Amino acid sequence: MTASLRATTISALIITSILVGCARRPALTAMTAPAPTAETERSAEPAAAPGAGERSVARQEERRPEPATFAENDNVKTIYFDFDRYDIRPGDAKTLEADAAWLKTHDVLVLIEGQCDERGTAEYNLALGDRRARAAMNHLVALGIAADRISTVSYGKERPVCDAHDESCRALNRRAHVVVKPRG
Repeated sequence: MTASLRATTISALIITSILVGCARRPALTAMTAPAPTAETERSAEPAAAPGAGERSVARQEERRPEPATFAENDNVKTIYFDFDRYDIRPGDAKTLEADAAWLKTHDVLVLIEGQCDERGTAEYNLALGDRRARAAMNHLVALGIAADRISTVSYGKERPVCDAHDESCRALNRRAHVVVKPRG
C-alpha cells in the first residue's frame, strides 16, 4: 500500500468512527426527563449541623398526610395523561378549573395521587407519577388554591384501576387522582 492510500484509509476509518461511533442515547425532552432521585437531591444539599437531618425528617413526617384518611368526592375529578407525559391536556385543565371552583368554597385538604400504567420500571413510574401529581397541584395553585392545602403522593404503577393490557385500559391508569378530607 502506498503511503497516501494508507493515510486516506486511516482518515476514512477515523471519520467513520467519529460519525458512527458508539450508539448514542436519545436526548430526553423536558417532558420525559427523569426526576431527581433522593440520592442526587441529597448530594446537592449543603452539609447540615449534627442532628439537623433528624429534625428535618421529623418535620417531613409531621407534614406528610396519611393517604388512608382521604376519600373520593364526586365534586373533584381525576385527570388523565398521555403516555410518558405529565403535561396537563386542555380538557383536563377544564376539569381542574371545576375542581378549583369547588375547592374554593369548601374547607378541605387535598391529596393528589400520581399514577401510571404498567409499562416502565417501578422507579421510573414513581418519578413520573410524582411529576403528574405535582403538575396537577401546580395547576390548582395557579387557579388560586393555597399550596399548603395540597399534598401529593406517587403510586407509580402499583395501584391500577384496570388490569387489561390494552391501550384503553392503560389510559385509565395514567392519571392524577384527587381525593379530599375535611381540615381539622
